[in-house]
Amino acid sequence: MADDKKPDGIQPSAPATGANPAARPQHVNVRGGDAPATAAAAAATGATPTTPAPAAAGAHAVRPVAPRPAAAPIPDLAGKTTTAAAASAKTPAPAAAKATQRDPDDTSPLLTRRAWMGLAWGAFSAASAAALAATGRFMFPNVLNEPPQQFKAGFPNEYGMGVDERWKEKFGIWIVRTPDDIAQHASGFYALITVCTHLGCTPNYLSAENKFKCPCHGSGYRLTGINFEGPTPRPLERARVVLADDGQILVDKSRHFQYELGQWTDPEAFLKV
Repeated sequence: MADDKKPDGIQPSAPATGANPAARPQHVNVRGGDAPATAAAAAATGATPTTPAPAAAGAHAVRPVAPRPAAAPIPDLAGKTTTAAAASAKTPAPAAAKATQRDPDDTSPLLTRRAWMGLAWGAFSAASAAALAATGRFMFPNVLNEPPQQFKAGFPNEYGMGVDERWKEKFGIWIVRTPDDIAQHASGFYALITVCTHLGCTPNYLSAENKFKCPCHGSGYRLTGINFEGPTPRPLERARVVLADDGQILVDKSRHFQYELGQWTDPEAFLKV
């Protein structure tokens, strides 16, 4: 009679002899009305819920389990650009992407190794060319083309009294014809060198004032060459002047005559005519 009092739908299961109850899965039969609670209990105990047996006559009907909704279909994105992809396409590539194009051992932040090598070779070539040019310039120095120290200044009858400046620019000489020289006391010619005895500037002849005037520091000379104003310490120097074989006036600048040394009395310092 004890079996008639057992609830419908529950089947007792006896553990097998000699088996470990913890190792064996436990099957729990659940009636339809207690399915949620029984499933949670089975999950907590590790038991495996079993399919409920068909209900006997007069037992409660088993509630059917609602099916899960089907997953939404994955859209086809082939050939389309997502928002993230579009943003990455508009964003310029970082500098690290460009750096990957260099050599693996090139760590220069400005120039690549190839650029540095080109710059170094260019500087070396320029320095070598400059040194070669300087060497060539040393081997071929400038030739100073000075005017000749001697020149013929024409015939005496071609000159009038006073200062003649026709040879100043080319030879640096004034030829002066005087009726009475202060040193020779005779009529004739003397050649004054156009170099100021102060600091070497070139004086100008001022015909209105009848004198030579240096534009640098204001030194003044009379037509005889004697200094009379300014810082110059001594008179102008004379050059050698003689008659050539053909009768022309020959001026020789290689020989100078100084007044303070008494050299103006030399026969070649004045050409008597």
